[in-house]
Amino acid sequence: MMKRNLSIVIAILLSLTVVIPSVSAQEQQQKSSELVDNARSAILIERDTGTILYEKNGNEKLPPASMTKIMTMLLIMEAIDQGKLDWKEKIRTSEYAASMGGSQIFLEPGEEMTTEQMLKGIAIGSGNDASVAMAERIAGSESGFVDMMNEKAKELGLKNTHFKNTTGLPAEDHYSTAHDMSMMAKELLKYQDITKFTGTYEAYLREDSDKKFWLVNTNKLVRFYPGVDGLKTGFTGEAKYCLTATAQKDGMRVIAVVFGAPTSKDRNAQVSKMLDFAFAQYKTHPIYKRNMAVALAKVSKGNKKTLGVVTSEPISVLTKKGEDIKDVKKQIVINKDIKAPVAKGDQIGTLQLVSKGKVLTESPLVANETIKTATWWELYKRSFGMFSKMSE
Repeated sequence: MMKRNLSIVIAILLSLTVVIPSVSAQEQQQKSSELVDNARSAILIERDTGTILYEKNGNEKLPPASMTKIMTMLLIMEAIDQGKLDWKEKIRTSEYAASMGGSQIFLEPGEEMTTEQMLKGIAIGSGNDASVAMAERIAGSESGFVDMMNEKAKELGLKNTHFKNTTGLPAEDHYSTAHDMSMMAKELLKYQDITKFTGTYEAYLREDSDKKFWLVNTNKLVRFYPGVDGLKTGFTGEAKYCLTATAQKDGMRVIAVVFGAPTSKDRNAQVSKMLDFAFAQYKTHPIYKRNMAVALAKVSKGNKKTLGVVTSEPISVLTKKGEDIKDVKKQIVINKDIKAPVAKGDQIGTLQLVSKGKVLTESPLVANETIKTATWWELYKRSFGMFSKMSE
């Protein structure tokens, strides 16, 4: 990601001609004692704005167990989005990956599966072996991938998360929080294809062989709570029962996280109560979809002079039912002096939704393509062309 400070190049205030209610995260949070009473920590957020609707011990560091795989899946989806990985690419399983204990899809050393099949094994079956095989493909080793996980956590501003492996198997100094896990889930859900996997209740691997393997989603709410289509469960003796769940209803997507419930039944009940609360009390008004074009930016020393600026995620305004305000406006802020090279997905600005001087939500704007540094010959021809026009 580009780490330049933002400077205002264009600041456009345009009425979005909508009349919608708004909500303050601090004002509207439920008290901890009112929703989750049988788990170590919990949080409930609205996906598009990140607004916290409910929180209990949200910053307590706890073992995340297999919810760790939310970050693993995030880096896989990011690699696919950036063109570094293909859905149909065959991934070879190393002896080390095949040796993983705990939940697995029983990969054998040397066995190959496509990226799509591996992700199915991770998202539905919580396969530790598939997680490590994908980590080795992307980073060369699991340890290299763990470095990427921790770097991504820093990039997302997650101050209470540290990973030691890709799977969530018990390890010293491997921890996260309900808040941080919700932010990872928020980022993962930018990639809409992920719910095709996490929202599948059952599927098969090796269908055309005598080793046909049945996958059943470890997240039972996918089947029993309408609208739930992810994301990841977790359990170890130390962590107890954990779940990061997401559900969508009437255009609003929410994320609920529970750490340390005593049983799987309790875990599901606590999450269900949070989801019920969110859908009863709030509403989301979508403004932008992901990858919508919003501006053009100038690029210096690139093989192209301009760069398309697009939204990096769905952008909405959260609504508390029954409260109306008018005149929501957008403000676009683009980085100053953008220089090549620029990679697809690099942040090059922000978009804010504003009402009565109050920022309702803020979201990164990103490059829609990769711009390479121009060769000396390209720069020469460009300069010569400008000189010729001036001579005329």
